[in-house]
Amino acid sequence: MNVPRKHSIESGYGWWVAVASTLMITVSFGSTYLVVVGLKPIAAEFDWPRQIPSAGYSAALLGAGVGGILMGLWSDRRGMAGPAMTGAFFVGLGLMAISQSDSVLTFLGAHLLILGLLGNGAMFSPLLTNVTHWFDRRMGIAVAVVSGGQSLAGAIWPPVFRYAIEQYGWRETMFAYGLFCFATLIPLALVMRRPSPRMIRGGAAADKAARAAQVGRKQEPVLGLQPNTAFSLLCLAIIGCCVAMSMPMVHIVAYCSDLGFSAARGAEMLSILLFSAFLSRLAYGWLADRIGGLKTLLLGSSLQLLGLACFMYVDTLEGLYVVSIFYGLGYGGIVPMYAIIIRQLFPDSQAGWRIGVIFLFGTGGMALGGYLGGLIFDQTATYRLAFLTGVCFNLMNVALVGFMVRRHGKRGGRDGRLIPAAA
Repeated sequence: MNVPRKHSIESGYGWWVAVASTLMITVSFGSTYLVVVGLKPIAAEFDWPRQIPSAGYSAALLGAGVGGILMGLWSDRRGMAGPAMTGAFFVGLGLMAISQSDSVLTFLGAHLLILGLLGNGAMFSPLLTNVTHWFDRRMGIAVAVVSGGQSLAGAIWPPVFRYAIEQYGWRETMFAYGLFCFATLIPLALVMRRPSPRMIRGGAAADKAARAAQVGRKQEPVLGLQPNTAFSLLCLAIIGCCVAMSMPMVHIVAYCSDLGFSAARGAEMLSILLFSAFLSRLAYGWLADRIGGLKTLLLGSSLQLLGLACFMYVDTLEGLYVVSIFYGLGYGGIVPMYAIIIRQLFPDSQAGWRIGVIFLFGTGGMALGGYLGGLIFDQTATYRLAFLTGVCFNLMNVALVGFMVRRHGKRGGRDGRLIPAAA
Protein backbone atom coordinates (compact mmCIF):
# COMPACT_ATOMS: atom_id res chain seq x y z
CA MET A 1 0.00 0.00 0.00
CA ASN A 2 3.01 2.29 0.28
CA VAL A 3 3.69 4.73 -2.55
CA PRO A 4 7.34 5.51 -3.44
CA ARG A 5 8.33 8.94 -2.18
CA LYS A 6 9.39 10.25 -5.61
CA HIS A 7 5.92 9.46 -7.04
CA SER A 8 3.99 10.79 -4.03
CA ILE A 9 1.44 13.59 -4.39
CA GLU A 10 1.98 14.73 -0.79
CA SER A 11 3.09 18.29 -0.03
CA GLY A 12 3.42 20.61 2.93
CA TYR A 13 0.21 22.42 2.00
CA GLY A 14 -1.67 19.13 2.31
CA TRP A 15 -1.02 19.22 6.04
CA TRP A 16 -2.40 22.79 6.19
CA VAL A 17 -5.54 21.44 4.54
CA ALA A 18 -5.65 18.58 7.07
CA VAL A 19 -5.27 20.92 10.05
CA ALA A 20 -7.85 23.40 8.74
CA SER A 21 -10.28 20.54 8.03
CA THR A 22 -9.79 19.19 11.55
CA LEU A 23 -10.53 22.58 13.09
CA MET A 24 -13.60 23.08 10.90
CA ILE A 25 -15.04 19.72 11.95
CA THR A 26 -14.19 20.44 15.60
CA VAL A 27 -16.15 23.68 15.53
CA SER A 28 -19.02 22.64 13.27
CA PHE A 29 -19.74 19.31 14.96
CA GLY A 30 -19.80 21.05 18.32
CA SER A 31 -23.23 22.22 17.18
CA THR A 32 -24.60 18.67 17.33
CA TYR A 33 -23.63 18.30 21.00
CA LEU A 34 -25.68 21.30 22.08
CA VAL A 35 -28.90 19.29 21.95
CA VAL A 36 -27.18 16.34 23.67
CA VAL A 37 -26.09 18.42 26.67
CA GLY A 38 -29.32 20.42 26.68
CA LEU A 39 -31.61 17.40 26.18
CA LYS A 40 -33.34 17.56 29.56
CA PRO A 41 -33.73 21.40 29.74
CA ILE A 42 -35.12 21.50 26.20
CA ALA A 43 -37.57 18.68 26.92
CA ALA A 44 -38.61 20.37 30.17
CA GLU A 45 -39.21 23.80 28.57
CA PHE A 46 -41.56 22.42 25.92
CA ASP A 47 -42.91 19.54 28.05
CA TRP A 48 -41.69 17.12 25.37
CA PRO A 49 -40.73 13.45 25.81
CA ARG A 50 -36.97 12.90 25.41
CA GLN A 51 -37.41 11.32 22.01
CA ILE A 52 -38.16 14.77 20.48
CA PRO A 53 -34.96 16.64 21.42
CA SER A 54 -32.95 13.48 20.72
CA ALA A 55 -34.69 13.46 17.32
CA GLY A 56 -33.14 16.91 16.78
CA TYR A 57 -29.71 15.31 17.02
CA SER A 58 -30.89 12.57 14.66
CA ALA A 59 -32.31 15.09 12.18
CA ALA A 60 -29.05 17.06 12.11
CA LEU A 61 -27.05 13.90 11.40
CA LEU A 62 -29.48 12.67 8.76
CA GLY A 63 -29.42 16.06 7.04
CA ALA A 64 -25.62 16.06 7.17
CA GLY A 65 -25.57 12.63 5.54
CA VAL A 66 -27.74 13.72 2.60
CA GLY A 67 -25.89 17.02 2.38
CA GLY A 68 -22.58 15.16 2.34
CA ILE A 69 -23.52 13.52 -0.97
CA LEU A 70 -24.70 16.79 -2.54
CA MET A 71 -21.69 18.77 -1.29
CA GLY A 72 -19.42 15.89 -2.30
CA LEU A 73 -20.72 16.01 -5.87
CA TRP A 74 -20.14 19.77 -5.89
CA SER A 75 -16.59 19.42 -4.56
CA ASP A 76 -15.88 16.62 -7.08
CA ARG A 77 -16.61 19.07 -9.88
CA ARG A 78 -15.45 22.42 -8.54
CA GLY A 79 -13.15 21.72 -5.61
CA MET A 80 -13.74 22.15 -1.89
CA ALA A 81 -13.74 25.97 -1.65
CA GLY A 82 -17.44 26.52 -2.44
CA PRO A 83 -18.86 23.74 -0.24
CA ALA A 84 -16.60 24.73 2.67
CA MET A 85 -17.75 28.36 2.58
CA THR A 86 -21.41 27.33 2.24
CA GLY A 87 -21.17 24.98 5.20
CA ALA A 88 -19.39 27.60 7.30
CA PHE A 89 -22.25 30.06 6.76
CA PHE A 90 -25.16 27.69 7.33
CA VAL A 91 -23.82 26.05 10.51
CA GLY A 92 -23.93 29.44 12.24
CA LEU A 93 -27.29 30.33 10.69
CA GLY A 94 -28.77 26.97 11.68
CA LEU A 95 -27.87 27.40 15.34
CA MET A 96 -29.43 30.85 15.40
CA ALA A 97 -32.61 29.48 13.82
CA ILE A 98 -32.84 26.62 16.33
CA SER A 99 -32.37 29.06 19.24
CA GLN A 100 -35.49 30.91 18.10
CA SER A 101 -37.65 27.81 17.48
CA ASP A 102 -40.97 27.52 19.30
CA SER A 103 -42.46 24.27 17.95
CA VAL A 104 -41.51 20.72 17.04
CA LEU A 105 -41.66 21.61 13.32
CA THR A 106 -39.26 24.55 13.50
CA PHE A 107 -36.94 22.79 15.99
CA LEU A 108 -36.56 19.64 13.90
CA GLY A 109 -36.75 21.45 10.56
CA ALA A 110 -33.86 23.79 11.41
CA HIS A 111 -31.78 20.83 12.61
CA LEU A 112 -32.50 18.84 9.43
CA LEU A 113 -32.29 21.45 6.67
CA ILE A 114 -30.12 24.34 7.86
CA LEU A 115 -27.74 22.86 10.42
CA GLY A 116 -27.61 19.40 8.84
CA LEU A 117 -28.18 19.49 5.07
CA LEU A 118 -26.63 22.88 4.25
CA GLY A 119 -24.26 23.23 7.21
CA ASN A 120 -22.64 20.05 8.50
CA GLY A 121 -23.34 18.40 5.14
CA ALA A 122 -20.18 20.13 3.92
CA MET A 123 -18.17 19.47 7.03
CA PHE A 124 -17.46 15.77 7.33
CA SER A 125 -17.54 13.45 4.34
CA PRO A 126 -16.60 16.18 1.78
CA LEU A 127 -13.68 17.38 3.92
CA LEU A 128 -12.64 13.80 4.59
CA THR A 129 -12.83 12.91 0.90
CA ASN A 130 -10.94 16.07 -0.03
CA VAL A 131 -8.03 15.26 2.29
CA THR A 132 -7.65 11.79 0.72
CA HIS A 133 -6.80 13.59 -2.54
CA TRP A 134 -3.83 15.30 -0.87
CA PHE A 135 -2.20 12.13 0.53
CA ASP A 136 -1.15 8.67 -0.62
CA ARG A 137 1.76 7.45 1.54
CA ARG A 138 0.27 8.67 4.83
CA MET A 139 -3.42 8.68 4.00
CA GLY A 140 -4.38 6.66 7.08
CA ILE A 141 -2.90 9.08 9.58
CA ALA A 142 -4.18 12.12 7.63
CA VAL A 143 -7.75 10.78 7.57
CA ALA A 144 -7.47 9.93 11.26
CA VAL A 145 -6.35 13.48 12.10
CA VAL A 146 -9.19 15.09 10.13
CA SER A 147 -11.90 12.74 11.39
CA GLY A 148 -10.53 13.32 14.90
CA GLY A 149 -12.15 16.75 14.75
CA GLN A 150 -15.46 15.05 15.48
CA SER A 151 -14.06 13.55 18.67
CA LEU A 152 -12.32 16.78 19.65
CA ALA A 153 -15.67 18.54 19.33
CA GLY A 154 -17.13 16.14 21.88
CA ALA A 155 -14.11 16.44 24.15
CA ILE A 156 -14.05 20.25 24.19
CA TRP A 157 -17.60 21.51 23.93
CA PRO A 158 -19.91 19.50 26.27
CA PRO A 159 -18.42 20.93 29.51
CA VAL A 160 -18.53 24.42 27.99
CA PHE A 161 -22.13 23.96 26.88
CA ARG A 162 -23.15 22.47 30.22
CA TYR A 163 -21.83 25.52 32.08
CA ALA A 164 -23.33 27.99 29.60
CA ILE A 165 -26.74 26.30 29.56
CA GLU A 166 -26.88 26.25 33.36
CA GLN A 167 -25.86 29.91 33.59
CA TYR A 168 -27.64 31.46 30.59
CA GLY A 169 -30.07 28.92 29.12
CA TRP A 170 -29.99 26.70 26.04
CA ARG A 171 -31.37 29.33 23.64
CA GLU A 172 -28.74 31.93 24.53
CA THR A 173 -25.99 29.31 24.35
CA MET A 174 -27.04 28.20 20.87
CA PHE A 175 -27.23 31.76 19.57
CA ALA A 176 -23.80 32.67 20.95
CA TYR A 177 -22.23 29.51 19.52
CA GLY A 178 -23.74 30.36 16.14
CA LEU A 179 -21.87 33.69 16.20
CA PHE A 180 -18.68 31.85 17.18
CA CYS A 181 -19.12 29.51 14.19
CA PHE A 182 -19.35 32.47 11.82
CA ALA A 183 -16.16 33.98 13.26
CA THR A 184 -14.08 30.78 13.00
CA LEU A 185 -15.40 28.66 10.14
CA ILE A 186 -15.44 31.31 7.41
CA PRO A 187 -11.71 32.18 7.75
CA LEU A 188 -10.80 28.46 7.91
CA ALA A 189 -12.79 27.81 4.73
CA LEU A 190 -10.41 30.10 2.85
CA VAL A 191 -7.65 27.46 3.19
CA MET A 192 -9.66 25.27 0.79
CA ARG A 193 -9.22 27.70 -2.10
CA ARG A 194 -6.05 25.97 -3.34
CA PRO A 195 -6.93 23.04 -5.65
CA SER A 196 -6.01 19.51 -4.61
CA PRO A 197 -3.63 17.34 -6.70
CA ARG A 198 -6.75 15.63 -8.07
CA MET A 199 -8.21 18.94 -9.30
CA ILE A 200 -4.85 19.94 -10.80
CA ARG A 201 -4.84 16.59 -12.63
CA GLY A 202 -8.22 17.46 -14.18
CA GLY A 203 -10.77 16.61 -11.47
CA ALA A 204 -14.11 15.31 -12.69
CA ALA A 205 -13.07 15.64 -16.35
CA ALA A 206 -10.08 13.34 -15.78
CA ASP A 207 -12.33 10.91 -13.89
CA LYS A 208 -14.76 10.86 -16.82
CA ALA A 209 -11.96 10.19 -19.26
CA ALA A 210 -10.68 7.34 -17.07
CA ARG A 211 -14.14 5.80 -16.93
CA ALA A 212 -14.54 6.16 -20.71
CA ALA A 213 -11.24 4.34 -21.21
CA GLN A 214 -12.60 1.45 -19.16
CA VAL A 215 -15.79 0.99 -21.20
CA GLY A 216 -15.99 -2.60 -22.33
CA ARG A 217 -13.57 -3.82 -19.69
CA LYS A 218 -14.71 -6.25 -17.06
CA GLN A 219 -14.94 -4.65 -13.62
CA GLU A 220 -12.26 -5.78 -11.18
CA PRO A 221 -13.76 -7.77 -8.28
CA VAL A 222 -13.56 -6.36 -4.77
CA LEU A 223 -12.91 -8.98 -2.08
CA GLY A 224 -13.85 -11.55 -4.73
CA LEU A 225 -17.31 -9.96 -5.05
CA GLN A 226 -18.97 -7.60 -7.49
CA PRO A 227 -17.89 -4.05 -6.51
CA ASN A 228 -21.40 -2.89 -5.63
CA THR A 229 -22.02 -6.05 -3.60
CA ALA A 230 -18.93 -5.38 -1.49
CA PHE A 231 -19.97 -1.75 -1.17
CA SER A 232 -23.47 -2.77 0.01
CA LEU A 233 -21.93 -4.93 2.74
CA LEU A 234 -19.91 -1.91 3.92
CA CYS A 235 -23.08 0.21 4.00
CA LEU A 236 -24.87 -2.39 6.13
CA ALA A 237 -21.84 -2.68 8.39
CA ILE A 238 -21.66 1.06 9.08
CA ILE A 239 -25.36 1.11 10.02
CA GLY A 240 -24.75 -1.59 12.62
CA CYS A 241 -21.77 0.11 14.24
CA CYS A 242 -23.28 3.62 14.17
CA VAL A 243 -26.61 2.65 15.74
CA ALA A 244 -24.65 1.12 18.60
CA MET A 245 -22.14 3.98 18.71
CA SER A 246 -24.67 6.78 19.11
CA MET A 247 -26.64 5.38 22.06
CA PRO A 248 -24.14 6.13 24.86
CA MET A 249 -22.94 9.28 23.10
CA VAL A 250 -26.40 10.86 22.86
CA HIS A 251 -27.76 9.71 26.21
CA ILE A 252 -24.78 9.54 28.58
CA VAL A 253 -25.49 12.94 30.15
CA ALA A 254 -29.14 12.05 30.79
CA TYR A 255 -28.14 8.51 31.87
CA CYS A 256 -25.77 9.85 34.52
CA SER A 257 -28.45 12.21 35.78
CA ASP A 258 -30.91 9.32 36.08
CA LEU A 259 -28.34 7.41 38.17
CA GLY A 260 -28.20 10.34 40.60
CA PHE A 261 -25.05 12.04 39.37
CA SER A 262 -24.93 15.68 38.30
CA ALA A 263 -25.16 16.83 34.69
CA ALA A 264 -21.61 18.14 35.11
CA ARG A 265 -20.35 14.58 35.69
CA GLY A 266 -22.22 13.36 32.61
CA ALA A 267 -20.76 16.12 30.46
CA GLU A 268 -17.30 15.23 31.78
CA MET A 269 -17.82 11.57 30.86
CA LEU A 270 -18.88 12.53 27.34
CA SER A 271 -15.85 14.78 27.05
CA ILE A 272 -13.47 12.06 28.30
CA LEU A 273 -15.09 9.46 26.04
CA LEU A 274 -14.62 11.61 22.95
CA PHE A 275 -11.10 12.76 23.81
CA SER A 276 -10.15 9.09 24.23
CA ALA A 277 -11.68 8.49 20.79
CA PHE A 278 -9.52 11.26 19.31
CA LEU A 279 -6.35 9.68 20.69
CA SER A 280 -7.32 6.23 19.46
CA ARG A 281 -8.07 7.55 15.96
CA LEU A 282 -4.46 8.55 15.56
CA ALA A 283 -3.37 5.07 16.60
CA TYR A 284 -5.92 3.42 14.30
CA GLY A 285 -4.77 5.61 11.39
CA TRP A 286 -1.16 4.54 11.96
CA LEU A 287 -2.27 0.91 12.13
CA ALA A 288 -4.40 1.14 8.97
CA ASP A 289 -1.37 2.35 6.99
CA ARG A 290 0.30 -0.94 7.95
CA ILE A 291 -2.36 -3.68 8.06
CA GLY A 292 -5.17 -2.11 6.02
CA GLY A 293 -8.52 -0.60 6.87
CA LEU A 294 -10.59 -3.79 7.08
CA LYS A 295 -8.57 -5.49 9.81
CA THR A 296 -8.35 -2.23 11.76
CA LEU A 297 -12.12 -1.82 11.47
CA LEU A 298 -12.71 -5.32 12.86
CA LEU A 299 -10.54 -4.52 15.87
CA GLY A 300 -12.40 -1.28 16.59
CA SER A 301 -15.85 -2.86 16.14
CA SER A 302 -15.01 -5.68 18.55
CA LEU A 303 -13.75 -3.27 21.22
CA GLN A 304 -16.83 -1.08 20.81
CA LEU A 305 -19.05 -4.12 21.36
CA LEU A 306 -17.27 -4.93 24.61
CA GLY A 307 -17.45 -1.34 25.84
CA LEU A 308 -21.16 -0.99 25.07
CA ALA A 309 -21.88 -4.22 26.95
CA CYS A 310 -20.09 -2.76 29.98
CA PHE A 311 -22.40 0.27 30.02
CA MET A 312 -25.30 -2.10 30.72
CA TYR A 313 -23.90 -3.24 34.06
CA VAL A 314 -21.79 -0.40 35.47
CA ASP A 315 -23.64 2.14 37.61
CA THR A 316 -20.96 3.63 39.89
CA LEU A 317 -19.34 6.98 39.14
CA GLU A 318 -15.82 5.57 39.03
CA GLY A 319 -16.91 2.63 36.89
CA LEU A 320 -18.65 4.91 34.39
CA TYR A 321 -15.49 7.00 33.99
CA VAL A 322 -13.43 3.86 33.31
CA VAL A 323 -15.97 2.47 30.83
CA SER A 324 -16.20 5.85 29.06
CA ILE A 325 -12.43 5.86 28.52
CA PHE A 326 -12.40 2.25 27.32
CA TYR A 327 -15.39 2.82 25.03
CA GLY A 328 -13.76 5.91 23.51
CA LEU A 329 -10.48 4.09 22.88
CA GLY A 330 -12.38 1.23 21.25
CA TYR A 331 -14.82 2.98 18.96
CA GLY A 332 -12.62 5.95 18.01
CA GLY A 333 -11.07 4.42 14.91
CA ILE A 334 -14.23 2.98 13.39
CA VAL A 335 -15.69 5.82 11.30
CA PRO A 336 -12.51 6.96 9.49
CA MET A 337 -11.75 3.36 8.55
CA TYR A 338 -14.66 3.36 6.10
CA ALA A 339 -13.11 6.26 4.13
CA ILE A 340 -9.75 4.47 4.12
CA ILE A 341 -11.36 1.18 3.03
CA ILE A 342 -13.13 2.90 0.13
CA ARG A 343 -9.85 4.44 -1.03
CA GLN A 344 -8.04 1.09 -0.67
CA LEU A 345 -10.66 -1.01 -2.46
CA PHE A 346 -12.15 1.30 -5.10
CA PRO A 347 -10.72 3.64 -7.77
CA ASP A 348 -10.02 7.29 -6.98
CA SER A 349 -12.65 8.35 -9.52
CA GLN A 350 -15.33 6.68 -7.35
CA ALA A 351 -14.13 7.96 -3.99
CA GLY A 352 -16.33 11.07 -3.78
CA TRP A 353 -19.73 9.49 -4.24
CA ARG A 354 -18.92 6.23 -2.48
CA ILE A 355 -17.62 7.98 0.66
CA GLY A 356 -20.62 10.33 0.60
CA VAL A 357 -23.08 7.45 0.32
CA ILE A 358 -21.43 5.32 2.98
CA PHE A 359 -21.42 8.21 5.44
CA LEU A 360 -25.09 8.82 4.64
CA PHE A 361 -25.72 5.29 5.87
CA GLY A 362 -23.48 6.01 8.85
CA THR A 363 -25.28 9.21 9.83
CA GLY A 364 -28.56 7.39 9.26
CA GLY A 365 -27.38 4.78 11.75
CA MET A 366 -26.32 7.47 14.22
CA ALA A 367 -29.69 9.17 13.80
CA LEU A 368 -31.56 5.90 14.31
CA GLY A 369 -29.51 4.98 17.37
CA GLY A 370 -29.98 8.37 19.04
CA TYR A 371 -33.73 8.28 18.44
CA LEU A 372 -34.12 4.64 19.48
CA GLY A 373 -32.32 5.33 22.74
CA GLY A 374 -34.82 8.05 23.64
CA LEU A 375 -37.81 6.05 22.42
CA ILE A 376 -36.86 2.91 24.35
CA PHE A 377 -36.25 4.98 27.50
CA ASP A 378 -39.66 6.64 27.16
CA GLN A 379 -41.29 3.19 26.93
CA THR A 380 -39.28 1.41 29.64
CA ALA A 381 -37.89 4.20 31.90
CA THR A 382 -34.45 2.56 31.69
CA TYR A 383 -31.49 2.70 29.33
CA ARG A 384 -30.46 -0.94 29.83
CA LEU A 385 -32.73 -2.25 27.07
CA ALA A 386 -31.54 0.57 24.78
CA PHE A 387 -27.91 -0.48 25.29
CA LEU A 388 -28.88 -4.12 24.68
CA THR A 389 -30.44 -3.08 21.37
CA GLY A 390 -27.16 -1.38 20.50
CA VAL A 391 -25.24 -4.56 21.30
CA CYS A 392 -27.42 -6.48 18.82
CA PHE A 393 -26.69 -3.98 16.05
CA ASN A 394 -22.98 -4.12 16.93
CA LEU A 395 -22.99 -7.90 16.64
CA MET A 396 -24.39 -7.57 13.11
CA ASN A 397 -21.55 -5.17 12.28
CA VAL A 398 -18.85 -7.50 13.64
CA ALA A 399 -20.27 -10.41 11.66
CA LEU A 400 -20.27 -8.45 8.39
CA VAL A 401 -16.78 -7.01 8.87
CA GLY A 402 -15.46 -10.41 9.92
CA PHE A 403 -16.88 -11.91 6.73
CA MET A 404 -15.13 -9.26 4.61
CA VAL A 405 -11.83 -9.70 6.45
CA ARG A 406 -12.05 -13.46 5.84
CA ARG A 407 -12.64 -12.93 2.12
CA HIS A 408 -9.77 -10.45 2.05
CA GLY A 409 -7.52 -13.09 3.60
CA LYS A 410 -8.56 -15.68 1.02
CA ARG A 411 -7.67 -13.22 -1.73
CA GLY A 412 -4.19 -12.90 -0.25
CA GLY A 413 -4.66 -9.19 0.46
CA ARG A 414 -4.63 -8.35 -3.25
CA ASP A 415 -7.88 -6.36 -2.99
CA GLY A 416 -6.61 -4.23 -0.11
CA ARG A 417 -4.15 -2.16 -2.09
CA LEU A 418 -4.47 1.58 -2.72
CA ILE A 419 -5.88 1.72 -6.25
CA PRO A 420 -4.22 4.42 -8.36
CA ALA A 421 -6.14 7.37 -9.75
CA ALA A 422 -6.22 6.09 -13.27
CA ALA A 423 -7.70 2.76 -12.30
